[in-house]
Amino acid sequence: MPQRIHEGEDILLYLDRKRTYLIKVEEGKSFHTHKGFIQLDELIGKDYGTRIASSANVEFVALKPTLRDYVLKIRRRTQITYPKDIALILMFSNAGPGSQIVESGTGAGALTTAIAYHIRPTGHVYTYEIRPEFIELAEKNLERAGVSEYVTIKNKDVTEGIDETEMDAVLLDLATPWLVIPHAYKALGGSGLLVSFSPTIDQVQKTAEALKESGFVDIQTIECLMRGMQTERGKTRPQTLMTAHTGYITHARKAL
Repeated sequence: MPQRIHEGEDILLYLDRKRTYLIKVEEGKSFHTHKGFIQLDELIGKDYGTRIASSANVEFVALKPTLRDYVLKIRRRTQITYPKDIALILMFSNAGPGSQIVESGTGAGALTTAIAYHIRPTGHVYTYEIRPEFIELAEKNLERAGVSEYVTIKNKDVTEGIDETEMDAVLLDLATPWLVIPHAYKALGGSGLLVSFSPTIDQVQKTAEALKESGFVDIQTIECLMRGMQTERGKTRPQTLMTAHTGYITHARKAL
């Protein structure tokens, strides 16, 4: 069945690979770009994927936003987790429908959004954040992505303890993950999964040591590098720029 655009819904307005815009379709509103403006209400009732010309007769495409679009386009005040790392974190945490997951810190809610998307409709994310301004921002981003009902945000320092128990996974993205490892062990059920994202190797070493001391097994650390390809007849080759080091992902399992 065709998916049609309704008023109040988000679209990803696509010009080219480097120029895309996540916007809400509203009656009487227009979206202005350097390539002319687009009357948004002309898209209401049209199918996603519809091509539309701007006032400067430049063609755009109205696409249905994906999870990746919401993650990359969210409002932020700090660096967000990259999709390449989010994908691996989700895999190592075994996140799926019904999963009960603790996360810290929330930040702008990029990883939180991805987790909530995958654990719905019966799972839940409990995310800890100490900065109220980040909580306010994350709440708005989660609401826009349509996943806020699957998330509980707690204004609490996770290094002081985790309220939940029998969790399926604990995901950490903070400066001192090793301080949370003993709390994570208590919060997890048997064979529960822990995943920690850290930008420096010093953080990784301290975290790995804390995992061993707390009774975790199968402790592994990886780094994910992503290189795009330029695909054009006669010119296909690796792109000049690539997303190289963003951080290290350490994952482990709780042994009783």
